Amino acid sequence: MTENKKQIFLNTKSKLFKQGLHQKDSLKFSLEYSLLVEDFIRTIAGKKRYNFSLTSAGSFSRRELSPYSDIDIIFITDSLSESEKDITNLVQQFWDNGIEVSHTVRIFSDIKKYLRDDLHVFTQFFETRHLLGSKQVYEDWKEKLFKVITIKVKIKLLNELFNDIEERYKKYGDSPKVLEPNIKTSAGGLRDFQTVEWMYILFTKSMLHNQKELTQAEIFIDQLNKNKLTTPQECKRLVESYKLVLFVRNILHLIENQKTDRFEFRYQKKIAKRLYNNPKALSQFMQEYFRATNVIYRFTKSMRKKFGEEISNPLPEALNIILDEQFVLKWKTISHNSDSELDLSDVMRAFYYRGLHTAHFDESLRSEIVEIVEETVYKTETENESSVFFREILKLPKNVGHTLSAMNELGVLGAFMPEFKDVTGFMQHGVYHCYTTDEHTIMTIKNLEKLKDSNTSLSNIYNSIKDKDILYLAMLFHDIAKSINIAGHEIIGAEMGASIMQRLGYEDDEIDKVAFLVKNHLLMEQVAFRRNLNDAETLDKFGSNFNTFEELEMLYLVTYADLSAVNSVVWTSWKSDLLTELFSKVKAMLEQKISGEEFLISKTYVIPKDISKFSPELTESNVQDHIESINDIGYTHHFSEEEIAKHIVEIEKGSNLSVLFNNISDFTNITIITKDFPALLSKLCGVMLINDLNIHDAKIFTRKDGIVIDTFNVSDFRTKEKINEDKYSTIENNLNNVISGFLKLDQEIEKLKTKWWRIEKKFFRRSGKIQIDFEKHDKYTILDIFSPDRLGFLFQVTNKMNELGLMIYFAKISTRGDDIVDSFYVLDREGKKVSLNDYEFVKSELISSIEEIN
Repeated sequence: MTENKKQIFLNTKSKLFKQGLHQKDSLKFSLEYSLLVEDFIRTIAGKKRYNFSLTSAGSFSRRELSPYSDIDIIFITDSLSESEKDITNLVQQFWDNGIEVSHTVRIFSDIKKYLRDDLHVFTQFFETRHLLGSKQVYEDWKEKLFKVITIKVKIKLLNELFNDIEERYKKYGDSPKVLEPNIKTSAGGLRDFQTVEWMYILFTKSMLHNQKELTQAEIFIDQLNKNKLTTPQECKRLVESYKLVLFVRNILHLIENQKTDRFEFRYQKKIAKRLYNNPKALSQFMQEYFRATNVIYRFTKSMRKKFGEEISNPLPEALNIILDEQFVLKWKTISHNSDSELDLSDVMRAFYYRGLHTAHFDESLRSEIVEIVEETVYKTETENESSVFFREILKLPKNVGHTLSAMNELGVLGAFMPEFKDVTGFMQHGVYHCYTTDEHTIMTIKNLEKLKDSNTSLSNIYNSIKDKDILYLAMLFHDIAKSINIAGHEIIGAEMGASIMQRLGYEDDEIDKVAFLVKNHLLMEQVAFRRNLNDAETLDKFGSNFNTFEELEMLYLVTYADLSAVNSVVWTSWKSDLLTELFSKVKAMLEQKISGEEFLISKTYVIPKDISKFSPELTESNVQDHIESINDIGYTHHFSEEEIAKHIVEIEKGSNLSVLFNNISDFTNITIITKDFPALLSKLCGVMLINDLNIHDAKIFTRKDGIVIDTFNVSDFRTKEKINEDKYSTIENNLNNVISGFLKLDQEIEKLKTKWWRIEKKFFRRSGKIQIDFEKHDKYTILDIFSPDRLGFLFQVTNKMNELGLMIYFAKISTRGDDIVDSFYVLDREGKKVSLNDYEFVKSELISSIEEIN
């Protein structure tokens, strides 16, 4: 092998990779690269006659190599001792000449061995292509391989493949519309399609390759078409969809110069910018991508059912149930039972039956529906005819979410309701949401339905709602305007929802209920997560939105459904508790027809002996004096009687600092008792920061003698769980030292940034707008700060507020993905609200301070 041939190969490969950055036909690129590697392997091997077969495997066998895919090869031999030296020499030559192969050696007895011991390895034998050596050995291998595939083995292997899909979906998600998918293994990714290929090979007992220079995907789809396993139109969609997903994988490899399959936001933006030159490039490209993954996903589901039915015992015709003149139910499968053509209203009826009977469609009906959708042109008359069964679907006693999900998967929901089509595959850039808007929307309805059988206060409310279809409509419309404008989508969405409901024939009172819920679907979380729930004005303002208990109950359910369907980490017990607290307080106010202040006062009265009983050191006089020294009725709401007793005991000791730790639900509560001084809160936040703690909320109570009781709900930054008790002493020592002036926080924070630089680069470097809003309040000035998250954010902001002369009385810290939404109740040093004339100055100073964070 001459150095010149090696250089020619490397130059050709380099040229191909450069072209790949602009090559939209990914199958063509992958085929050319695979053929280049095949040819060079043969060149390296020379003309020597080998007594083994060297075969390609995996993506190399499929002729679908991405730039940095593993180059898998298998040496098949019937005599390892005779072949070992040649195999070793060849592998060495491949590596010496720039082909980093991953190789395995298989002998004929491995077929039965891996069939018995490792089905994952065994299925890899179905994807091989003879490259050089003994063709006879390869043919003998294939013959023995397919000979062992009896009906029993076929059923076993298919079930194994079905289980593999389920396990993969558990790990990577079962939605083809995850915002940062794994190109290969997420639902609707390359592996879904390839698994169906393996099922097909099992059934036909033949490899998916021929003498033509084609990829395995192209050969397989051609076979599907020829054997009428799906429609020609679906075959065309499959080709285009597979090409797009493979294109993304190829580009990812070329951008990173290494193997990578995680399609992160930064890559999405880069690729979108390459393809489209317009402001909506990202959303346009990702909607195309999600359409492609949905095509692959629904094809995979359909073929799984088809092959599953092939290995199941057929049911007797006597068990068939005639649903109407067009549809028949055979066990759990619905079929089109006549020669009449279906229209969209017939399709809607079929979905009603599907939900009612917890069934699915056979392949023929599924394909028919897809083609009807593709050819459907929206007309108001069509919607009117279909609306009857659409409304009946929403009134089903179960399976509403699953039925709507199936409708969305096959494109029916968008065809029936064009406004919904606009949010299909629509994504928001950021990591707060984990799914596209349409997927999130349907998940909200599924989560509501799950409440039916749970034993919670929410489930009791859900089960008491008579018109659940009103709830489902509110969820369908709550984000329907996001493709128009994310900011203000709730207002536009309420109008759009009202318009759609009018077309569907709903009554005015039903339309008003849904419009109210859509318009206010963000309200409850904003109040619960950003405001002081022991503040009378907050409770009054929130309560004024409701005319009936039902409106409050429905908004509570809507808020839960929305948050629980965002991503797995957003719905926490802390957030659940805050929403429950707000709901319970306002419900009591509405029931008793009292104001927020009257409600709080009614719950504030403290009997001193109920507190003094927790410690022999306390007298009722101690308790009375302590309660009267705190001019905040929220204090006795915030702490239990036992906790208040501990506060008094610590204060009576006269210590410079007392620190109390208490585990509550998913958090650790840290209460700090000390003398107040300027910048105290900032220093406390700094100590939390250097101990890797996330602050979720903070409340400051100040006695008339200047003693403060500052309380924080925190969690471990790394584990997202309560603090390990082993850290308590370190945190307390740090607090002591920072209050005494011995701990220099600036230096410690710099050390922290050095320690966390990789995480800081990944999680705290997203650019974005910093926004500061002021809200009027009777007693305080409320500041809401919206910003991309930054390491040391809270320390920096509280420090700047101290410099500006702002005293913080209450703070609520909320992180939405990689965005911060922090709220502060503040007064100036004279105990007055911030002057309107100072708003712009305060805003400018805070924004500049946040921008300084490196």
